[in-house]
Amino acid sequence: MVRRACLLSVLCLLLSAWSAVAADLALNAQPKVVPAVAFSDRDGHPLGLDAFKGKVVVLDYWATWCAPCRVEFPRLDALQGRLADKGAVVVAVSLDRGGMRVIDRFYDEMHVAHLAKYHDADGSGARAFGIFGMPTTVVIDKKGREVARVEGAIAWDSPDVVAVLERLVAAD
Repeated sequence: MVRRACLLSVLCLLLSAWSAVAADLALNAQPKVVPAVAFSDRDGHPLGLDAFKGKVVVLDYWATWCAPCRVEFPRLDALQGRLADKGAVVVAVSLDRGGMRVIDRFYDEMHVAHLAKYHDADGSGARAFGIFGMPTTVVIDKKGREVARVEGAIAWDSPDVVAVLERLVAAD
């Protein structure tokens, strides 16, 4: 019985990850205030969103064990490579309890080429944003306001999503 429940859970996760990848990025009608959050960089130094002031930020909360996160991560990496010199940054913040060791292993396994490593060790940033599931991605405009939120994986490197982000970069 437990085996069947576990198998059903995994199947549901995979199906939701697959179907969610087709979703588009919809902007909020009303931008929201972004909470002050902190996380650490690759070297364990504290960092906040103010480090990315003036850029469009795609803030993704994820974990190495999350099946939908694994689906979308290569797409986020491709997005970072495509938009890095255009005024946007993908900030992928891991919520893994194993710390940088498991994040390093995941980046190696996934052949991540463009994304920097960030970690929210105690989950305080995720809680401040009201994040309950992973992946959850918050898009923040150049003025520091939340303009979109995506719960689940989407095709971050799709032409439609990239076009929305490029419009945000071009906006005043």
